[in-house]
Amino acid sequence: MPASRATLANGLTANFPTIEHHGATDGVTGSCHQLHMDERSSVLIDCGLFQGAEASSGGRAGADRLDIEFPIDTVKALIATHVHIDHVGRIPYLLAAGFDGPILCSKPSAKLLPIVLEDAFKLGFSRDQKKVEQYIALIEQRIIALPYKHWFTLADTDELHARIRLQRAGHILGSAYVEIDLKYPRTGATKRIVFSGDLGAPHAPILVPPKPPYRADIVVLESTYGDRLHEDRRTRRKRLEAVIAQALEDNGTVLIPAFSVGRTQELLYELEDIIYRATHPNSSTQPSPLPPGERARVRGETNETSHPEVDWPHLPVILDSPLATRFTQAYRELKPFWNEEALARVKAGRRPLSFEQLIAIDNHADHLRIVKHLVDTARPAIVIAGNGMCSSGRIVNYLKAMLGDKRHNVLFVGYQAKGTPGHAIQTFGPKGGYVDLEGERLDIRAGVTSIGGYSAHGDQKDLVGFITRMREWPSEIRIVHGSQSAKAALSTELRLWTEFKFKGTKITVAVTIPSSEKTE
Repeated sequence: MPASRATLANGLTANFPTIEHHGATDGVTGSCHQLHMDERSSVLIDCGLFQGAEASSGGRAGADRLDIEFPIDTVKALIATHVHIDHVGRIPYLLAAGFDGPILCSKPSAKLLPIVLEDAFKLGFSRDQKKVEQYIALIEQRIIALPYKHWFTLADTDELHARIRLQRAGHILGSAYVEIDLKYPRTGATKRIVFSGDLGAPHAPILVPPKPPYRADIVVLESTYGDRLHEDRRTRRKRLEAVIAQALEDNGTVLIPAFSVGRTQELLYELEDIIYRATHPNSSTQPSPLPPGERARVRGETNETSHPEVDWPHLPVILDSPLATRFTQAYRELKPFWNEEALARVKAGRRPLSFEQLIAIDNHADHLRIVKHLVDTARPAIVIAGNGMCSSGRIVNYLKAMLGDKRHNVLFVGYQAKGTPGHAIQTFGPKGGYVDLEGERLDIRAGVTSIGGYSAHGDQKDLVGFITRMREWPSEIRIVHGSQSAKAALSTELRLWTEFKFKGTKITVAVTIPSSEKTE
């Protein structure tokens, strides 16, 4: 049906709804989209932090990209698709700019969001405990926790009926894509807009997989991995086991940079399964032998006859992140939202996120001691520490102490944004290069490898399927949240599908634009 029309203050006539993209147009961070429902009402979908090189793109300094540079007088609510910092990290600045509306999110996100924002507040504003508590109390007052699959009314007037529904996105616990139904009673016009948020891969540990919406008129679609395909879960788990096994043959530590929410819990879940099968010879599946040629994945050598023996039952798995520990505990408390496989393991008496070999490091003094111990002894161990792109956090101390030692290995299991130390290590480490960390230039002699299939994002096949598995396809698709190459590849693939089934679909690839301009 036709869009509603309204006369603006300047006398011009505009069609509603319209969408402004305030972030994730020229990269994969800073997600923030504003849906103008009519001239007086809009909603924000996410308000995320820019990271890496994107924090200073367009000639603006990183601090400037924290500011809310668009008018918020019409914003009635903020909808948080999930609690990753690149989707919610600018909420403190949104509140400082005067936003006083509700924050809508899923029930699991309602539990996780205060933890994320407390950490962000401490890092960016103040560590004064009284101020922190006041701020978190304010956040908790604003949050409205929505169950999945239920409609929530945003507006119900003679001019506009608006409602939203959250559906599981399978990216991290609590992640959601957003369906927004708009109806304009005076004209009879209707519109359904879907914002994908970040979509997960099917069969991810712990998470219930996403199902595409029944229909949509407009879809705003992420494209982080729009130009590649992931390994299936079984293959990537075998790769994880094999790469760790081979790395430990170097008699050193395997460092895994990981973000505190989502990736860390997924890794713990997979490591528990590897250890469980190694210690239960009667289990249905056994630990995988090292795949031929896997040595090349670690240090560029081949050793097809090497099958290193790992003492999995006594191998320490060190979780060195107080924030990750808090999230892991929250994940345990959110068991009702786990998938059937994870719940079956719990029913069988297993502890997927709290197994015996797991050692949590809390205070900073213990952190420094464990770094020194591992450097001095080169005892085989797995360390999971934040942050995932090596730009801050405890992983930096490990890297500064171990990157120059060939006994150790760095294993990347997540996306590394350009401009981050993680991207530099991932790119130049296998070439014997260097990285600058906290003003210090470090030669990289440690092994460096990546398992791309462990992304929490869906790949090109998953993203295309999100559209093509709808019963009623959209007439417009806006591709955001990806590199230019990823967006271009996904756009090409979607055009092939839409031309085959539904000619006339408009596919827009978001480009870098001033936030004051609307993308049509």
